[in-house]
Amino acid sequence: MSWGSELWDQFDNLEKHTQWGIEFVEKYSKFVKERTEIEFSYAKQIRNLSRKYQPKKNSREEEENKYTFCRAFLTTLNELNDYAGQHEVIAENLTSQIICELSRYLQELKSERKSHFHDGRKAQQYIESSWKQLESCKRRFERECKEADRAQQHFEKMDADINVTKADVERARQQAQMKQQMATDSKGDYSSYLQKFNQEQNEHYYTIIPNIFQKLQDMEEKRIERIGVCMKTFADVDRQILPIVGKCLDGMTKAAESIEPKDDSKQVIESYKSGFEPPGDVDFEDYGQAMKRTVSDTSLTNSKEPKEKPVSKTKGKLWPFIKNKNKLSLKLITLNSHVRNLIEGSGPEDFSHLPPEQRRKKLQGKIDDLNKDIQKEMDQRDALTKMKDVYVKNPQMGDPASVDPRLSEIGHTIEKLQAEVQKFEGWYTEVEERMPSKSDSHRKSGLYEAQNNSAVSSNSCAQDRESPDGSYTEEQNSETQLRAKPNLNPPTSSTPDFDDEFEDEETLPTIGTCKALYPFEGHNEGTISVAEGELLYVIEEDKGDGWTRVRRNEEEEGYVPTSYVDVFLETNAKDS
Repeated sequence: MSWGSELWDQFDNLEKHTQWGIEFVEKYSKFVKERTEIEFSYAKQIRNLSRKYQPKKNSREEEENKYTFCRAFLTTLNELNDYAGQHEVIAENLTSQIICELSRYLQELKSERKSHFHDGRKAQQYIESSWKQLESCKRRFERECKEADRAQQHFEKMDADINVTKADVERARQQAQMKQQMATDSKGDYSSYLQKFNQEQNEHYYTIIPNIFQKLQDMEEKRIERIGVCMKTFADVDRQILPIVGKCLDGMTKAAESIEPKDDSKQVIESYKSGFEPPGDVDFEDYGQAMKRTVSDTSLTNSKEPKEKPVSKTKGKLWPFIKNKNKLSLKLITLNSHVRNLIEGSGPEDFSHLPPEQRRKKLQGKIDDLNKDIQKEMDQRDALTKMKDVYVKNPQMGDPASVDPRLSEIGHTIEKLQAEVQKFEGWYTEVEERMPSKSDSHRKSGLYEAQNNSAVSSNSCAQDRESPDGSYTEEQNSETQLRAKPNLNPPTSSTPDFDDEFEDEETLPTIGTCKALYPFEGHNEGTISVAEGELLYVIEEDKGDGWTRVRRNEEEEGYVPTSYVDVFLETNAKDS
């Protein structure tokens, strides 16, 4: 079907139709452009979301990455970032392959359409002009014919009238002949122009207009074909990124499947294991046989004699649920600086503020870092040594002496690093020696069984475990050894005597109240967790070490930082 043969008289409608086709291309281009903006906006939001939940550098979140579920979440964020990148690829491909192409094509389409309709209007104007000329010839021929008829009738009338002179009749005859000749000429002109017009009209409707309409039809079909190609490209752009999107989703799935609850549970142990032994069994002491004791080095009669306490014997591990004031005071020697350092995020160089197991890990990590630094310096020294050898063999390449200052500097650096390694290795060896062994636990368990089997042996164990001053003693563990280190900054209050440990079991009186200004999580021994705004009882004010002892109820008490609470002491407590 051809527009030229079927739509020869629909010039105006074809003009409107082709204009609507151009407007449709513009509408589709606008649609793709808005889709592109949506893809860019979506990709930006996804990237911002991924960036928002990325772990911050030098923060606790980086430490969390040692857990499998945290690593899986980080992988998911990275895959999501790549997923956002694919939406940016969609937007870029839509812009380059559709929007830009359609923009150029629209300019060409408008120009071609304008040219075709210009030719059509020109042909239309020409045929209309020819038609007007034909009508003019026709009207002139008609007029001449009517005048010739009137002249002939006038001649015939004059010729029949006997009163008219011969001369008048002759003039009438000549006038009639002239008009007849003019009519004949007009008829020839009209016939000639009519034949010409029919030829032009035939050419117009069967050649010129069909050619122009055929060009318009081809243009319109190309436009429709281009729209189809763009719609296919629109789908292909999405289809092209599906494999990569699939890989991103596979990566998320693989990350989720890599989560190992058992490994994370082990990691919790590795992160928080202190290395301390659980408290041993409490020995039975038969006070009913105290009167049968003979005077000896372990009897109570000699408990007042000033004897130096054995270095290898001291009180066992103390726990926060024991209410004894003396025990908590003794424990604060170790915990005071330890908890303060944990809260402030600082600590001594030898990590003595940490429990043994965590201290050992920190020291091992420090030693590994120092060894890496030493290896780097040694590699630099080897490279400079080779360079110096080259200069010695080829003086024109450089002065060998110019390398000596740098070699000397590297040598001093290596010596310093090696000294640091030796220092940290010494601390590491010290921690390893102090770590409790499994045999200690078995030995304590055996002592407990022996006490159950024999009351006499139980009494004997109780007497043997008394110190010369009569206080209860136990094998020294790694925590009490750490208490003796000078860099733990103990409180200014003096350490209570051990011989009063079982004599002061009563609950301390309340000396005031306090309100928590900030939340505090008491994860360590001797501390107590408080919530912001919580009201507590004060049972011991700050002794200058920055800690205040408080009580929540009869069974729950501990220390909180003085700066975290607002203390209201009773009047009699202030006076004392």
